[in-house]
Amino acid sequence: MVSYIDAATAPLKNTGQIRLYGPEDFEGMRRASQITAQCLDELVALVKPGVTTQEIDDFVYEFGKQRGAVPATLNYRGFMKSCCTSINHVVCHGIPGPKPLKEGDIVNIDVTYVVDGWHGDSSRMYAVGKLKRAAERLIEVTHESLMRGLAAAKPGNTTGDIGHAIQAYVEAERCSVVRDFCGHGVGKLFHDMPNILHYGQPGEGIELKPGMIFTIEPMVNLGKPHVKVLKDGWTAVTRDKSLTAQFEHSIGITPDGCDIFTTSPGGLFNPLRPETESA
Repeated sequence: MVSYIDAATAPLKNTGQIRLYGPEDFEGMRRASQITAQCLDELVALVKPGVTTQEIDDFVYEFGKQRGAVPATLNYRGFMKSCCTSINHVVCHGIPGPKPLKEGDIVNIDVTYVVDGWHGDSSRMYAVGKLKRAAERLIEVTHESLMRGLAAAKPGNTTGDIGHAIQAYVEAERCSVVRDFCGHGVGKLFHDMPNILHYGQPGEGIELKPGMIFTIEPMVNLGKPHVKVLKDGWTAVTRDKSLTAQFEHSIGITPDGCDIFTTSPGGLFNPLRPETESA
């Protein structure tokens, strides 16, 4: 049985209940999320052939430090970096290191800053130089799948409606949705309820109510959906070595839809189609 609880009275741990947040909480999320989004915007100029993922990680740490924001991943369950950098066939949780980016790579950079206790969680794709058409298409499909998931994120709908919107589109484009990882509740906790699956059936799952805050972060593979985690305990890769992509926003459910906290100030969320506003 699903239960909802006023976030103001809930203990600061994952109790399995779904927190409902108020307007001040939404503003707290927006402040943290916009620092994350600003950092991801600034990384556009840094991501190019020859740059190492450690240099990206150093930038993320310093960017946050200058703004009073702490990377949530740093020392999180033994993860020792300030962001995740997932290249080509790495699905998620790629560990920054000395390996330089190459022309034609695609990389997902996932940043979560903690500001005044709030977690602003977002990731997006970056093109390293000129991409092959298959990589461009994958990025476009993955971005559009997130947009369709966001359109389904409104009161009266369910988590299954979000998952179905993503899955139906992705599979119609002859790609596959990763099932081993999901979106999650976020706020004063890095990972909270509910889990947001990126596949599902309309009307199934948990009913969406105003005040809920969570991430939607579909991972889409050009090949089959199966993944495996490497011996480092973090890095997840596609089993068939196919390319993979991911986009992530942190959102809050409003009375008539959703509030996207992590919108790009520079309209740079989709690297293939920079625009005035991004969602």
